[in-house]
This record gives sequence, structure tokens and C-alpha cells, in this order.
Amino acid sequence: MPFAQDIYYAKSPRTSGNEGTPPLVLIHGAGGSHLHWPRELRRLNLTDVYTLDLPGHGKSEGVGRQSVAAYAERLLEWMKDAWVQKPVLVGHSMGGAIALQAALDAPSAISGLVLIGSGARLRVAEALLQSTLSEETMAQAIQVFVEWSYSAGAARSLRELSARNLRGTRATVLHNDFVACDGFDVMARLGELLLPVLIVCGSEDRLTPEKYSRYLAGHLPDARLAILPGAGHMAMLEQPQASADAVRAFLRERFGAPAIA
Repeated sequence: MPFAQDIYYAKSPRTSGNEGTPPLVLIHGAGGSHLHWPRELRRLNLTDVYTLDLPGHGKSEGVGRQSVAAYAERLLEWMKDAWVQKPVLVGHSMGGAIALQAALDAPSAISGLVLIGSGARLRVAEALLQSTLSEETMAQAIQVFVEWSYSAGAARSLRELSARNLRGTRATVLHNDFVACDGFDVMARLGELLLPVLIVCGSEDRLTPEKYSRYLAGHLPDARLAILPGAGHMAMLEQPQASADAVRAFLRERFGAPAIA
């Protein structure tokens, strides 16, 4: 079981033989783990794909952080220790915020970004912040969070799986993640980021609505926007193939990845 900097990660190696495509690092959102990524992205095949558990999440040791900046610092340390060089960071929700922060902090260490259901500023409802303060109200927090994470047409099995995974997360970890999201704001710094960025958003996302992604697309110097019709906040789980196709097209256009994986 691979660990670096006390962070668990899985690696799916490339099978295409194209050595010029940068590796991908998949960064999950609040309360999540590597299980929040579908097979279609975890095993994209055209490049090395690393899927990690943030500190205190999933199989990773330690505790969660209370700021996106602290998570970004740990991510950059992990990249050095695991010898992951100039990856494309693929982040969902809080993971997208971490990717943005890491790119702003160390742009020369990163080749590009894929931001899924994320934003330059993330605010969390006070009710969610309060209900994750204790184990007694954690069940209520999970119910609300899962309900808002999916579109109306999402399969019930997806909701049940997300709820089950979240029940394995300590209340303090989920609460600290929400605190980290609530304090994140890099709106004034987007113009600094010159890396290529793919922005993916579900049209039915209620947690980070489409306007968040359109703001990113309008203020990042080198950004492409892909809207997935009918998908919610967990767009990559509701529409895994469409999400993987969007990432594959981005890698092909910007980094010369092969057209067929």
C-alpha cells in the first residue's frame, strides 16, 4: 500500500506509450477519499494517474486541515516525496480549490489544472458548519450534503454510496474541510495563473452553481469550460464517461496526448 508524506495514494500507469503527457493527480473534495473518483478517470490509460487521500481522509494518516492553503502545502510536499513531476492537478470542489492554491503557490511545479465543480471562492452554509460540530448531528449533515450533491435524476445507488463513504469520515474532519472551504478566496488572484485550465461543471450543480465555473472561465487567462447537462455537483460520478472524455480532449489539445486511450 503506497504512502508518501503519510498520504495514501494509488497509481494507475499509462498504457498508451506517450511519454510526453504529464501525469494526473486526482484530489477529492470535502469529506471524500480516492473512492469519489470513477474508474473512467482513475484509469484514464493515456498517462500515469495518481489518486490520493488527503490527510485524515480515507486511508491517509493524521488529521484534516482547516485551510485550503495548508492542504495545498501538504499536496506539494507529497508531490516531491512521491516524485510526481509537473502533473496536471484534477480537483473536485475543495480539491479544485486546493489545486488552484497549489498552482498559485508553485506554478513551475504544475503543468495544468482540471477544476470540477469548484470555484475561486467557496462559501459553506452555516447550517452545514454547525451540524458537523459533533457526532450527534453528523447524520443530519451527511443527509443534507448528499442531497445537495446530486442532481434530481442521479441514481439512488450513487447517493447511498456517498452517504456510506461519508459516514466513515470523522465529524471533525468534515467540519474542518467545510471551514477550509468557507475561508477560501482567490478571486483577486486568478489573473496570475497562466497555466492551461479545464473547468468542468454540471448544469444542475447546487453546491457550486454554474456561475462559479463561468466566473473562473472568464477570469483565468487560459481556460476552457465544459458544462455537463443534467449533472449535479458530483458530475464525475453522475457522468463518468463525459467527464473522462472532457479531460482526454484537454490533454490531447494542450499536451499532445493520443486521441484514443
